[in-house]
Amino acid sequence: MDNSGPKKTCCESIQDFFTSAKFLIYMGHALSTWGDRMWNFAVAVFLVKLYGNSLLLTAVYGLVVAGSVLLLGAIIGDWVDKNPRLKVAQTSLLVQNSCVIVCGILLMVVFQFKEQLTEIYSGWILTTCYILVITIANIANLASTAMSITIQRDWVVVVAGQDSSKLADMNATVRIIDQLTNILAPMLVGQIMSFGSHFIGCGFIVGWNLCSMCLEYALLWKVYQKTPALASKAGQKEQQQELKQLSPAGELENGQSPEESSQPLMNESSLVTKPDAPKKSGCCYQVSEPLRTLRAGWVSYYNQNIFFAGMSLAFLYMTVLGFDCITTGYAYTQGLNGSVLSLLMGASAVSGICGTVAFTWIRKKCGLIRTGFISGVAQLSCLMMCVASVFATGSPFDLNVSPFQDLYTHLIGEKTLPEADHSLGGILTSGNSSTASPAEELPPLQSYMSVSLLFAGVIAARVGLWSFDLTVTQLIQENVIESERGVINGVQNSMNYLLDLLHFIMVILAPNPEAFGLLVIISVSFVAMGHLMYFRFAFKSLGSRLFLCCSPEQKVETEDSPSLPTTV
Repeated sequence: MDNSGPKKTCCESIQDFFTSAKFLIYMGHALSTWGDRMWNFAVAVFLVKLYGNSLLLTAVYGLVVAGSVLLLGAIIGDWVDKNPRLKVAQTSLLVQNSCVIVCGILLMVVFQFKEQLTEIYSGWILTTCYILVITIANIANLASTAMSITIQRDWVVVVAGQDSSKLADMNATVRIIDQLTNILAPMLVGQIMSFGSHFIGCGFIVGWNLCSMCLEYALLWKVYQKTPALASKAGQKEQQQELKQLSPAGELENGQSPEESSQPLMNESSLVTKPDAPKKSGCCYQVSEPLRTLRAGWVSYYNQNIFFAGMSLAFLYMTVLGFDCITTGYAYTQGLNGSVLSLLMGASAVSGICGTVAFTWIRKKCGLIRTGFISGVAQLSCLMMCVASVFATGSPFDLNVSPFQDLYTHLIGEKTLPEADHSLGGILTSGNSSTASPAEELPPLQSYMSVSLLFAGVIAARVGLWSFDLTVTQLIQENVIESERGVINGVQNSMNYLLDLLHFIMVILAPNPEAFGLLVIISVSFVAMGHLMYFRFAFKSLGSRLFLCCSPEQKVETEDSPSLPTTV
């Protein structure tokens, strides 16, 4: 009894929590996510306002952002893997916030002097400003992707140590922060722009990012100091020096743990190939290096034991059953106003938070892999209400109307049928259009049964969706070797964006409300295919034990993950 240390008082325990690395990560993530959500919401509004209430610039921006992450996801992840953790986090933070600040100042100039810029060089100066805004905002998004990979997919794992339960709790808390900021941050900046102006909104975002950058920088350094393991990264000499400054000299030999010394990327074969590097220093070799990195990243992703789990998550992005502009546009055509939609979005956020809480509880009772299986079944069951809404009373679903009809009429520049005025394309009117909102043009619905079933299914499915998302996230964290975490998560982001792009293309091809029911059925089919992939992964990992929900399974037993190929 005498050997045990004195018990900490309540105040000391609270102080320890608020100064712990875990809480500091939460604070830094909250600041970063709040700024991201404000900017992502505001930049779309700014681009619409600047281009005469047209969605052209917003569409171009969305396409550029999605295409950039799709092409550069693996390269960004590889850069995260090959550089020290602190350097990656600090560089990403500075680049992201600096780009948002520069972009915000540029937008303020455009808002203030738009008329003068339009007259200079026949408006080419204004066009150049638009191009700069989209380019700089895209760079900020790429830096945000790198920041997300290094903090949420790497630092969190290191801070949690070998404790799977602690990692699950941290992942759930991070996701709750995401859910809350996703609702509250746009509300704040939206109110500022409503009661002030777009110019004031830009100024507020610039000031926020400037202050947030300084605070996040300090929080990152504090976390790094409190977690010496962050200084240790396989195969990097720079971090061996950092480890000596943060850890006792005799704690680790050569600044590297036994586990890290046995990483596949540090084997003898990789060391043997180093003398050949000078022979491949030609111009063509250097130019093609990003392509080799891209290919190597995708090959490594394919060879992972969690490949089907990652693919299953990506397939969930191929859906119109979410609270994005597509579903909002369809809701307007069905007579729902902004007030009702805001309440539905709030209910969706609450449902998502319930999903994160359910994840931690189910994981403790049934284990991580079974949690994903249960979450998938729950999500698919709820989405059956969406399928039922397609055939319910009040649904505009009509197979007699060609799903490509509205696209055709827009391409030929004529509207041959009156239904074209009520398409989702009609919602996205150009700046020259002065018609009333689609909700006012449409006749009142005979029944709200269909749209009620649709949103009930979407909201209820969020519980299973977010629980499943957390499951796959932790599977990747636990089963991908440290030296490949960045590139694997980069490729995962690329896959997510690829399927997200496909769902937008699907809507472009069939934008009329009569075809929305077909899009719902296609979306549910992709979600089902995704969960079938996960079932294949889960059954391969656990076999018949998948259906025996008794005790949590151990981390997936796998062979050594293949190393990232060094050459094509």
